[in-house]
Amino acid sequence: MEHIVIIGNGISGVTAARHIRKLSDKKITIISAETDYFFSRTALMYVYMGHMKFEHTQPYENWFWKKNRINLVKGFVEQIKHNTKTLLLSNSEEIQYDKLIIATGSKPNKFGWPGQDLNHVQGLYSKQDLDALEANAPNNKVCKRAVIVGGGLIGIEMAEMLRSRNIPVTFLVRESSFWNGVLPDGESQLINEHILEHHIDLRLETNLVEILADENGKARAVTTDKGDTIDCDIVGLTAGVSPNVNFLKESGIEIGRGVKVNRLLETNIKDIYAIGDCAEQHEAIGNRRPIEAVWYTGRMMGETVAQTICGNPTEYKPGHWFNSAKFLDLEYQTYGWVFSNKGKKEYEQHFHWRHSSEKICVTIAFHKETKKFLGINTFGIRMRHEIFDRWLTENRTIEYVLEYLKDANFDPEFYTQYEKEIVAKFNREFNSNIIPKKKSWKRIFTKTKASV
Repeated sequence: MEHIVIIGNGISGVTAARHIRKLSDKKITIISAETDYFFSRTALMYVYMGHMKFEHTQPYENWFWKKNRINLVKGFVEQIKHNTKTLLLSNSEEIQYDKLIIATGSKPNKFGWPGQDLNHVQGLYSKQDLDALEANAPNNKVCKRAVIVGGGLIGIEMAEMLRSRNIPVTFLVRESSFWNGVLPDGESQLINEHILEHHIDLRLETNLVEILADENGKARAVTTDKGDTIDCDIVGLTAGVSPNVNFLKESGIEIGRGVKVNRLLETNIKDIYAIGDCAEQHEAIGNRRPIEAVWYTGRMMGETVAQTICGNPTEYKPGHWFNSAKFLDLEYQTYGWVFSNKGKKEYEQHFHWRHSSEKICVTIAFHKETKKFLGINTFGIRMRHEIFDRWLTENRTIEYVLEYLKDANFDPEFYTQYEKEIVAKFNREFNSNIIPKKKSWKRIFTKTKASV
């Protein structure tokens, strides 16, 4: 019986295992050193905040794995010997495979800061990171202040977690505005304001220089390039993540920043595949980055590689870009491509609307010449993924999107008041005469020929 071994029990590896089992009777083994069972990584913050227990983050009951004949091995893979199709674990155990899937995810970035390996310095990615945060920052008596380094989504999550226990937070962000390498300027400014309103000490254009230790080898303060020394009891390093592939350097598998794969998710070594955060496409797919540390793309790769391994070679086709996140209590959604002011394409034009008093805004990107709709960002307004996905496929114009914006609105009773204002501003700025159409449930749930 063919043996499929998967290194990593995150969303990518587990999805691959589930779909291989649906499609075949192959022997399946998942190896992970992190936890006994698969859990939802995006839910870790809610465990610390007291909204759920860790066992609630596990989508499957513990009996699920045995019932579905998926073998689980707790261990760390130290070496891959592809000539003999053998894995060597840190406890000296050897495991043979017929086909291997590498799904080892990401690790927090470190940039050689002095003191980065001290006690009470950590990232926020793994279950071990959650346990460390619980131990090092249980309350504001033990942890008088935290310093977070890096202005991305993980950083804002960590800040929200610590503030939920009334722990003061200083947030060091090297950019001139929060996440302005991703968001257009108006949205980035809105997030700056939102962070400050939540009593977080946001310090823009500020870099970490050194983490200082106390006599016990624990972080006690940080210094910055502004000349400040900030006392603290914990330092969160959240300056992004990178593929967890260091153990593969002597394996013969081609490595760039991640494991190099083709559209079939195959590596340069026969019968070895890579999926999820650790996989790097040889060539980017459209505007997408070669590496995408995103939950849903990891799931899609797992489904795709399962098809190939079970005899139906299938290319990875992620479709239109979309994502969602929360900045504290502010919901963010993006569909298609809305680049930052720094990264904006020369053909790309933005329309930005922001509510005069509430933390609500919309930015729509479109082609200057053809008026083709390119993408949308929303803050505080929830939209329908399937509608924007269809409009992107149908190559709709900005005028069409605004005319039928009600169809995309997830909660029309609550948000109807904003649509007239959004369209009116566009009409003024672009000398247009768009008249919003009433919501049509037929349009929402009926696929056109172009979208089938």
